[in-house]
Amino acid sequence: MAESSIPVSRAAPGARAQSLLLGTILTAAMALPMLVLYAVGALGPVLAQDLRVALSSLGWVTFTTFSIAAVLSPWAGPLTDRLGARRGLVLLFMAVALAYVAAAWVPSLAALAGAVAIGGVAQALCNPVTNLLIAREVAPAHKARIVGLKQAGVQGAALFAGMALPTLASGIGWRLALGLMAPISVLLAVTALAVTKPHTPGPVRPLRPPRPNHRLALLMTLQLCVGVALSAFVTFLPAHAAAKGMSLAQAGALIAIFAGTGMLSRIALTPLAGRLPDESALMLVLLLTAAVASGSVLMATADRHWPLWGAAALMGASAVASNAVAMSMLIRDEGFGSTAVASGWLSAGFFAGLAIGSPLAGAVAADSGSFAATWWGIATVLCIAAMVTLLLWRVRRGIEP
Repeated sequence: MAESSIPVSRAAPGARAQSLLLGTILTAAMALPMLVLYAVGALGPVLAQDLRVALSSLGWVTFTTFSIAAVLSPWAGPLTDRLGARRGLVLLFMAVALAYVAAAWVPSLAALAGAVAIGGVAQALCNPVTNLLIAREVAPAHKARIVGLKQAGVQGAALFAGMALPTLASGIGWRLALGLMAPISVLLAVTALAVTKPHTPGPVRPLRPPRPNHRLALLMTLQLCVGVALSAFVTFLPAHAAAKGMSLAQAGALIAIFAGTGMLSRIALTPLAGRLPDESALMLVLLLTAAVASGSVLMATADRHWPLWGAAALMGASAVASNAVAMSMLIRDEGFGSTAVASGWLSAGFFAGLAIGSPLAGAVAADSGSFAATWWGIATVLCIAAMVTLLLWRVRRGIEP
């Protein structure tokens, strides 16, 4: 049986407070598992120096964790349906805590990759668990707003990584800075038990996920491209900025700018997308804008840094928002399949892109001897995503290719 909705605007003060706490938990459930991606970018020079590896090799850390997330994501949806969102949340936060405890003790790059791979379990669960909670416990009129809020948690992680982690790492070291995330995750796991409803058992479904249908496969492909672009962009933008003469703090601030515009765009554009007859046009504009942002990085020189700031802001406002719009599209349109299962498949596509984006961009940069080919490659991938969006629009309108 579906659980009752909580109309935020008409709820009693106690219910409003619990709804606000639920929104906070959902935001944290998206933020903490994804923090590792932005931490590697913001702390890249420090990590490379301490672990004695080439900067371009750091892409393998994100490759490991997001590969695990991509492999597990199709099963995360059926598992969430069986466990319930409440127990899924607790499992998510405990996996995050274990990952950051391990990351604080690693002696090498390979060990760091293995430690953060534990977080892949949480990354696989984050969208099915949070989307199922929204589907069951949030009133229809507020679903798009809450989706935008919780998806903005991912950019909250980027904002924290860009503004706070370099300072923390300078004061207490990068290991302890990451280790501090563990007790926070345990506290959130306990809080999740208090603000979510017990699981209502339903029909036991097989854990093997059904294959994605045509329109879901197109949305997955689109998000695969976005994942590739975002992973490459946030991992190597600080390194490119450092090569142009920026300090570590300034390079970290680029990630903060990226995060800030990403948060604002997700919060503002997701409800807007929910009011549109079809979100495809908005998605197309966002992807083409992101392609322009990537290309504009090449305008930066040692004496001209403003293109880097502009690219970070524009990429956050466009590519980042496209992921939230895709999640809203999935919750709104039953043609993609059941919420938890379709969320798992969509996450698999996005995480696969995040996994391969960084090492692919690193390999391109190493082969060409500069980052120029990397930025052109990101722009090309985003243009491909734009073409897939047009195909998805045709399918949703019943115009089969």
